[in-house]
Amino acid sequence: MDVTEDAVRDICTDAVFERGEQYREEGRIHEMHRVDTTVTAVVSGSRQYDVRIDLAPDGFAPWCDCPYDGPGACKHVVAVLLQCVDDRPPDEGDRLDTALDGADAAELRAFLRDELATDADLRARFLACVGEPTSQSVDELRTAIDRRFEETNPEYHVVFEPIDFTQWFDLANEYREQERDASAAIVYRALVESLDDNMERVDGAYDHFSRAFSRALNGYVDCVAAAERDADAVADAIGFLNERVTSGTPFLSEHFERAAVELREKLGEQSDE
Repeated sequence: MDVTEDAVRDICTDAVFERGEQYREEGRIHEMHRVDTTVTAVVSGSRQYDVRIDLAPDGFAPWCDCPYDGPGACKHVVAVLLQCVDDRPPDEGDRLDTALDGADAAELRAFLRDELATDADLRARFLACVGEPTSQSVDELRTAIDRRFEETNPEYHVVFEPIDFTQWFDLANEYREQERDASAAIVYRALVESLDDNMERVDGAYDHFSRAFSRALNGYVDCVAAAERDADAVADAIGFLNERVTSGTPFLSEHFERAAVELREKLGEQSDE
């Protein structure tokens, strides 16, 4: 997608656009990098905010860890995009490719293994990428996701700012690309459970958490329907959705009810084929 001022205006309000322009002019953008179409940056506000955008799709798929909860993109994203209009950072993808092509295989393997040994999230994605089924349970994944809620505002129960769930959505996508839908469903269910159980402590960035919940719930339904499952597993999935209708966050109950109906319909369509 072409990065123009008009394209940036399309994803934010006029007031946010003006604030983004001001932030850019004030030199608040730091550590700006690009690999292929993905741009990352740090923008100074009341604190340092991480920004990530993709220049390829419509709307730029923006993400920022600031507490903005209004319509469209935030001023930090707008500032970075406006910087890209006039001075897009150089693409470091070729440099990475050259380094990988010239790397010694044994040294590269040793480096990768060391990183995988100490980074559990990277290890999970790597195993998913090479076709290994998940060894993590819903409860284990939930513990890691719940920890993000605790770490976001450790002194208080309330969560004011967005939480980046990208690593779990990326993990689920890796499993889906490997056609391991049952493993992807486990990841999505962990996200659904954690978001549902923590939603009432959210006080800000409601759109962010609602989008994450809907994405996880839709992914769960799709993967349960696509996976080769026995009758007990299907019953467990539908039972989980039905149970959450009454036991989960009240304003999310209709979403669980809809998901249960949609899953039954998908499974019914498959049985008719």
